[in-house]
Amino acid sequence: MKKKTAVVILNWNGKSFLEKFLPAVIRYSTGDASVIVADNASSDGSVEYLKENFPEVGIIENNENGGFAKGYNDALSQVDAEYFVLLNSDIEVTENWISPVISMLENNPQVAACQPTIRSYHQPEKFEYAGAAGGFIDAWGYPFCRGRIFQNLEEDHGQYDDVMEIFWATGACMFIRADVFRSLGGFDEDFFAHMEEIDFCWRAKHAGYKIMACPQSKVFHVGGGTLPKQSSFKTYLNMRNNISMLYKNLPANRLVPIFIFRLLLDGVAAFKFLVDGGFADFWAVVRAHMSFYRRYPKHRKKRKGIIHTQVSNIYRGNIVVDHFIRRKKKFSELQASKFSK
Repeated sequence: MKKKTAVVILNWNGKSFLEKFLPAVIRYSTGDASVIVADNASSDGSVEYLKENFPEVGIIENNENGGFAKGYNDALSQVDAEYFVLLNSDIEVTENWISPVISMLENNPQVAACQPTIRSYHQPEKFEYAGAAGGFIDAWGYPFCRGRIFQNLEEDHGQYDDVMEIFWATGACMFIRADVFRSLGGFDEDFFAHMEEIDFCWRAKHAGYKIMACPQSKVFHVGGGTLPKQSSFKTYLNMRNNISMLYKNLPANRLVPIFIFRLLLDGVAAFKFLVDGGFADFWAVVRAHMSFYRRYPKHRKKRKGIIHTQVSNIYRGNIVVDHFIRRKKKFSELQASKFSK
């Protein structure tokens, strides 16, 4: 019998994570969802391990490592379900982690995507970097979360246990309405990895949908399983994809001033990397901007395909100034009236 929900784990050379975390996914998903591993052309024996040890798990073998974006686009095109659950291989799920989120989607047709609360696997009392209790973005394109502003991670004392509309749901554990995913063309494959989920959620909001946080579900994330936090390639992807996302999604009246400001801030960031001895990160920022300009005609075509609207839950302040100058460490310290309605 076909399940209406499919948990799809994208894997690339993550055999050790599958060994550690897949048994709990199967245990706590049975009855609620089918479990599928989409393999991005791993070379560590992941597929052979799955076939030998988990015959009940569906396997999709992608022909190449197209990153998060293409990997999921290719895999999900082969999955017949009403709801997709995109789950990182380095996440420990908990009992009853699926049903509260699916219930939210079932009862709210305008909700395109949801996320559970993401806590740190290594520091379980704290929120985890990639999503925490729900993602937001400021007026200048800088992402942050309830429970995480830049590198500052809050302890979870239940302060964000309310159901809330957010701006973006984390790709580490993202529940998506399948028909919306398909209608929006899935993830932007040019992103490869990083920020494609924010771009998707922004496009969903342009189309009139909502993104939600569902704290009744909690999972624990290792983080940095594919690219370590200090990777210059990660710096490159984050910088390149962020400015690409802004160009695609910003309304016309905000595009030029924000781009000029971001050029200045990215220049400052690059200079700081250089002063601190991080030449690889400095060069990553330069390459990110060069890549954007080189692909400008393609970005322009994508922008024309989006009907731009004024969307909710953009923080109209500057999170860089608020955090580093005004010393605001917690999401709860931000002024609620500054979030767009």
